[in-house]
This record gives sequence, structure tokens and C-alpha cells, in this order.
Amino acid sequence: MRRASPLFLLLAIAALIPGPPASAEVARVVVDRREDVLGGKEWGDVGAYEKIVGRIYFAFDPGNSANSAIVDLTRAPLNAAGKVEAWAEFMVLQPKDPAKRRGVAWLEVPNRGGKASLRYFNRASRSSLDPSAAADFGDGLLFTQGLTVVWVGWQWDVPEQAGLIRLHVPFARLSDGPITGLVRSDWTVDADTPVLYLSHRGHRAYAAMDPEDSVNVLTVRDGRDAPRRVVPRRQWHFIAPAEGADANRLTQISLDGGFRAGEIYELVYKAQDPRIVGLGLAAIRDVASYMKYELDSEFPVQKVVAFGVSQTGRFLRHYLYQGFNVDEKGRIAVDGMLVHSAGAGRGSFNHRFAQPSRDAHRYSAFFYPTDIFPFTSRTETDPLTGASDGLMDHTPEEDRPKVFFTNSGYEYWGRAASLIHTSPDGVEDVQPLPTERIYELASGQHFVGSFPPAEGSRMGDGPAYRGNPLDYLLTLRALAVRLVAWVADGTEPPPSRYPHIADGTLVPVYGLAFPRIPGVDVARVTEVAYRADYGPRFATEGIVDKQPPALGPAFPSLVPQVDGLGNGMSGVREVELRAPVATYAPWNLRVGYPAAQDELVDFLGTWIPLPANETERARTGDPRPSLAALYGARDDFMARVRQAAADLSAEGFLLPGDEPVAVSRAAAMWDWVQQHAGGQGE
Repeated sequence: MRRASPLFLLLAIAALIPGPPASAEVARVVVDRREDVLGGKEWGDVGAYEKIVGRIYFAFDPGNSANSAIVDLTRAPLNAAGKVEAWAEFMVLQPKDPAKRRGVAWLEVPNRGGKASLRYFNRASRSSLDPSAAADFGDGLLFTQGLTVVWVGWQWDVPEQAGLIRLHVPFARLSDGPITGLVRSDWTVDADTPVLYLSHRGHRAYAAMDPEDSVNVLTVRDGRDAPRRVVPRRQWHFIAPAEGADANRLTQISLDGGFRAGEIYELVYKAQDPRIVGLGLAAIRDVASYMKYELDSEFPVQKVVAFGVSQTGRFLRHYLYQGFNVDEKGRIAVDGMLVHSAGAGRGSFNHRFAQPSRDAHRYSAFFYPTDIFPFTSRTETDPLTGASDGLMDHTPEEDRPKVFFTNSGYEYWGRAASLIHTSPDGVEDVQPLPTERIYELASGQHFVGSFPPAEGSRMGDGPAYRGNPLDYLLTLRALAVRLVAWVADGTEPPPSRYPHIADGTLVPVYGLAFPRIPGVDVARVTEVAYRADYGPRFATEGIVDKQPPALGPAFPSLVPQVDGLGNGMSGVREVELRAPVATYAPWNLRVGYPAAQDELVDFLGTWIPLPANETERARTGDPRPSLAALYGARDDFMARVRQAAADLSAEGFLLPGDEPVAVSRAAAMWDWVQQHAGGQGE
């Protein structure tokens, strides 16, 4: 796009048009606040950063082929120019001196409206929706890299909380009236409660349209795969909260006598006015293009690296699958992606009555369109249905970004991650594309657990704790630097590291060689992806007609094999696994819950310290070696820790400056295990 003429700029200013001139897709940018970060603090050679907060206004062309995948876009209201409008909040942190900017944007797709990058990559000690204090910015790794850090809204249904970033989208209508359809909600109830919310995790809900409609059905069942029992209609009721964003809208249900702990409830109901959810995919695309191609951008760059974690990692997989990386002018939008902890999932990001917050776990949020074929980037054929497809099939090769897929051990258990690099029958390995790397963060849980263990996290009288403190964020920091260098400079990153069928490091659950530790039950189930039928219009029109879906056979879900301590053998093994003081299991069982105690707890792993000495080992009957037998004295342990940190650094999975952090954390773990085991070694 050509730079606007001086005369045009003067006319625009005279007309009081807010924001700079922009492309047709980003209609305008309004800056509400601009301030120096930490009073102008210098971040290495890059210098001071500024924070920009404001709103981005979009105008999408429903006739442009780049937008053809957006469900119901042709049923949206149009402005005078025939475009569909939406707008989003944004926040940007960029070097104040344009000459010191690297020209690379770190575009985080906000998970449920929040901000994760400063905690994940800057080692910030707290998360803030409006980072302002020193603790919010950490050591500034992203800043010393000279990156422009961007957050922009994409999700319409984020909770009503100040500081969360959302995308404000229109709803679809027919020419002769509103659109209606089926919506589904479900709940795993672990404590008796009088009321359930139709939304997921406090997000905005689709209200019930007519409480007396016969399609509204509530069922209850005793387990994940147990038969549903219909709750008589006279026993349950739609209700409206008295205040808040959903005041006077039918967004809750009550049950005579209350909802009972240990049960799974599921509601199918009729709603109207679906939001055009898929605009979120186009918004991320168009913000990337605005930064790269608009000459008058408020935050100009030459390259864009997108980051998504969990929900938004799945969002980025969905973005790739539906071919959104080419904008309305045929230009590549995103140049690189760090897709973290997404497993094999995509999500509810672009269908009628989609609820983007909904996910899928072994024992919650059941059977939503999350883990659906295809899973690998390469084209694969489903042997049962004959369907052939691949995650990258709908993005031309020249428009594909460089991608890191990173998953903790939990995603193999709770998010079916093995499917991203295995054939649909689970028999063969599938290699990533040359533009991709796959890294398993061995034995980690979905997010890094706290250390020392939280009070009350001990599981019964055994040695296990709920929550896994293995810290793979140091590796993610290194990978972020490697990915930016790959995108910006062409520097090759470390080779992929993940478990394989061929070498026996990826196995069925029944093949797991986990040690038999007294007092510790072992997981025997995983999340699985079903061949689910959402109705005849889902694949072609994005309309769900079957609620709940009909489930066909599941795809095989495999898990990483473990060593004699129960720790992952493959992938990137952190210092904690190379010099272990514990078993770091990426799964956790519902022991102590009111039902299904052999099922998985969402997101969490298990931490099982080793015996401190041989006396303790003999007393407990633990088959694992003691710390004394493994290392002898503390000094010997620390020497092994320092070597492990140096090795990780040499392999490209630890920044040299982070070696002391890893060493210090390992020392703290040794000391804690010794103290709480009551022994000092032998």
C-alpha cells in the first residue's frame, strides 16, 4: 500500500478521524494511553520501552476469498461500504527509540483475555492485566531482544473483568429474523451446588431463548462414558442473575434439591443470535498484516511471531488449518509461531454458536469439537473413514510460517498430543515438516507447578503430592529466542525432540513401565479423540445439528515411556530429570474426589520425592533408589546439576544466563527433600 499524501493526511486530521490512516482490513487504530515502561528504565542496548493501550477497529470484506471460511460472515450487518465491522482492545510494549527496534513482533494471542508472555518469557514474578510495576516485567528477556510485544483481542466471550482483552463482534441474522440453534453446556460437579452457569469458567453465555421449548433437555450421568438419564423437566429451571453482565438473561439453571457431587450434568438448549466467532481468526491475521505492511502503523515491524498457550495454542492450530495466514490482499501475515501446550487440539473458534472457552479433557468439557481430525501437519488418511487431510493442507507452502509445537508430558495424557506426530492408526511415526519443530517438555504438567508443594497437597499417607513443579519455562525462554532467530535471521533451531513409536519411547498406556511405588496409584487412562458426528452441516457450513454429538471409534492415544524412576525418557529433559530428586509424573488422579478417582485431574501432574537414604527406602518399600545411593553427598549432586545445566545450554535448550537459575532451583529441591524426609544422606 502506498503512503498517503500530505494533503490526505491534512484532510484526515481536519476531519477529526481518530488514529492513523490504515488498510481496509484495519480501519483505524485509536491510542487511549501511551506511557514509558518503569519510568524509562533501560533494557540493555535496546533502551527504554513504551506502553501503548487502545482500540483497533476492523472492516472485513465478506466477498473476499480470504474471509470465505468465516462462518455466518455473509449474515452479518454491513456498514455503508459493505464491510463487517468489529473492534478489539490492544496493548503494545515496544522500544521507544525506533532505531533500536528489531523489527519483529511477539504477538501473543491472549488466553481468555489475559497476558502470559511476561510471566512465561521474562520470568515476571506476577501476572498483571496492566503491567506497570517492576514485578510485572521480570528480567526483560523479550525487551533485551528488541521485540515489539503485542496483545490484541480475538475472543468475544471473555469474562466481564476489567483489563481483559476482548474482540467485540456482531451477531448473525437472517433477512427475515433471528438465527436460532442448539447450544450445549456440561459440568463435572465435585461439590454440591444449587446453581450451574451455562457458560464455561465464568465466560459470557448464550442465554436460553425459550425456557419452555421442548428441545431443552438436562441429563445426568455417573461417569464419562456412562448412559445419560433425562432429568424430568419439572425438576429444573432456567434462572437469570440479578446483576452483572448477564443480569435478567436466562444464563443459569437450578435443580430441585440441588446438583449432587460426583455427577456429570449436561444441558442442551435453544438460543438465538449467534456471534460471528470466526472474526477472531481474521483479527489476528489482520493485526499482523497491519504491523508489517501499513506504512503508518503505530507499531511497525517486518516480521511477526505469534505465541499461543493452551487455549490459544489450539487457536493457532485452528488458524493454520483453516488457511487464515493469507490476508485480504494475498500477503502472508504471521511468519513464525510458538504453539504451546495445545496437544492435538483445535477448538470452538469458528462455528455457529461456538463457545471459544470450551476445551476437552479426560474428565471435563466432554466431546466439544476440539480434538478432531486432522492432527498432523502432513496429509494423512483416516483408515476408517477414508478422509485425507492435514493441518497445513489449506495454507500454500509459500505462506506457511515456521512453527514450534511444544507440549508438556501432560498434553500426551490429557490432550492427545501423540496424534500430532503419529499416523491415525497409531502404528507409525509422522515426521514434522521442514518448517516445523516438535519439542516434548518431558514429564511436565500443563503449567509449571509451585515449589515447595502447597500445604495440603500431599495425597493421602503416601509420598506423592498433587502438582508437579518441574520448571520447563527456562527451556521455553531459550526456544523463544531460537524461534525469533530462525524467523528473523534464518538461524536453524535445535532438532525436534519428542517420543517415537519406532524406538519404543512412545507407547500405549498399558505399556507404561512406571515403578510400583507404595501408596501411589498409576494413571491408566488418557484423553482420546473420537470420530465425532456433529451433524451433516458441520464440516461444510459450521453448523452443529447434533447435540451432543454421536461418537464413533477413538483414535489411538499414546504416551511417553518412562525410565526406572518414572520420569520421561524422551523429549527435552530438564535439569530436574537429568539430576532427579523425585519422580515427575505428568498426570494426576482424582484421588479424594467424590467420584471417578481413577480418572485424570485437569492440567495437573504428580510429584513423588525419592527416599533420602537407604533406611527410609527400606522402611517404605520404595523400589526407586535413594538420594544417598544415587549421589552420595550434596556436593556430588550439585556437580551433576551444574553439568546438566551446561549440557542443556550447549544443546540450545537453556540460555547461558539461565544456568544459575536452574542450578539454584535444583539445590532448593535437594534441600527440601532432605529436610522433609527427615534424613541428611548417608
